[in-house]
Amino acid sequence: MKKSEAIFGLLKIPLDALAMGIALLLSYHLRSSAIDLVPGIRLLEPAKSLPSLHYFLTAFVGPDILLFIVLAAVLGLYSLRSTMSAWVEIGRIIVASLLWIVLVNAWFFLVLKELFFSRALLLEATVFTIVFAIILRSVLTLIQRSLLKKGIGKVFVVSVGAQALTDYAKATLKHDVHYAYLGHLPDLEALKRILYQRPIDLVVQTDPNPRSSDTVTLINYCRSHHVGYGFLPPVLVEVPHQLRVERLGLLPLMRFQPTPLDGWGRVTKRVFDIVGSALLIIILSPILLLLAIGVIIDGGWPIFFVSVRVGEQGRRQIGLLKFRSMVRNAEAEKAALLDQNHRTDGPLFKIHNDPRITRFGKFLRRWTLDELPQLFNVFLGQLSLVGPRPHLTQEVERYSLEQRRVFAVRPGVTGLAQVSGRSDLSFEEEVRLDLRYIEEWSMLLDLWILWRTIFVVLSRKGAD
Repeated sequence: MKKSEAIFGLLKIPLDALAMGIALLLSYHLRSSAIDLVPGIRLLEPAKSLPSLHYFLTAFVGPDILLFIVLAAVLGLYSLRSTMSAWVEIGRIIVASLLWIVLVNAWFFLVLKELFFSRALLLEATVFTIVFAIILRSVLTLIQRSLLKKGIGKVFVVSVGAQALTDYAKATLKHDVHYAYLGHLPDLEALKRILYQRPIDLVVQTDPNPRSSDTVTLINYCRSHHVGYGFLPPVLVEVPHQLRVERLGLLPLMRFQPTPLDGWGRVTKRVFDIVGSALLIIILSPILLLLAIGVIIDGGWPIFFVSVRVGEQGRRQIGLLKFRSMVRNAEAEKAALLDQNHRTDGPLFKIHNDPRITRFGKFLRRWTLDELPQLFNVFLGQLSLVGPRPHLTQEVERYSLEQRRVFAVRPGVTGLAQVSGRSDLSFEEEVRLDLRYIEEWSMLLDLWILWRTIFVVLSRKGAD
């Protein structure tokens, strides 16, 4: 998902809240001032039972804006990747507004046992909400389209296969402002060449065959390089779950999603990371200070060791913060210890009783305290509280295509592999657990892993 797409999707929430707030205040002003909608024609008598403006704002406006937002969300009006037409969106705004007025009347009549203080105000507010919400969303759409015309937020698409893309699909891609169709490629080798020149967001295969090694290789290549893969039916391809049906004009398009951590899932996880890391940094700040002092007393400066790791999608490097638990020249001494590496099943480097670890470093590692500074990486958006293990650059160079799928999400401070055995796991088992987490992500799974992490750390199981 493009960042601009997520931003414009999120902006619909405050705009709808603004539309409802303006509608309610305008309706209140019209009724309290006895102003009729049609100038010179008095259709209604002046309202005599309106509450004070302060009561109206505190007891009615706030809760009713929230109610409208909830109804709109249930109707799918805040989907970050929206494929609905403008008419469908307008229809759902109208339905949400009508449901709102029904629920407000039901609350007053059935719960409070009284009539609403001005039914005309409710009717006017409903009409104004529909009008203002449509206007504000239209302005947002115009802004988004103007940016798309400048190339900001466009989805770059190529088609791949022995057969050319159908004329209808090609015309749709060329005329839809959301897409930039870069042309047709005959095979995977041509795709590899163009990927060296520019990023591609979506590959549409024109002749998929579930029994063909070419199709499977193309799918694996797209997944490992974090490029969207899609094909036009009627085709059934035996790939893992997370297939999503979208629309390409009037044609259905099946698209592979490597993880459910997309759209609102990604937004929810990022908010959780920001709030969680900030709270933990504040709560643990005295401990962080004491540990920093301990590092200085035992081994002097620097306090932190910055380990360069590969970040999300494998496209950039991040500086992973740790309390320094080894001697200053630990990296220089690594070459002399390679023959003692007990992780011979993969590219990881681990040795028992590493002589480079300081006395205080052993204490830090025993209780996993050396990793506490990574909370700052989480707050800055480089890590997540939960995710696959952060990977070293020299390790990544030896990964297979399947192992590169772990970059589909942000690496984490803890993860499913860490709470399932840590260093006791083989490299293949660790990758399998990380991929399982990526494909089956949910907030409940994150919370369970965080809960399990506490007991794993206290038990020191698998610590290395």
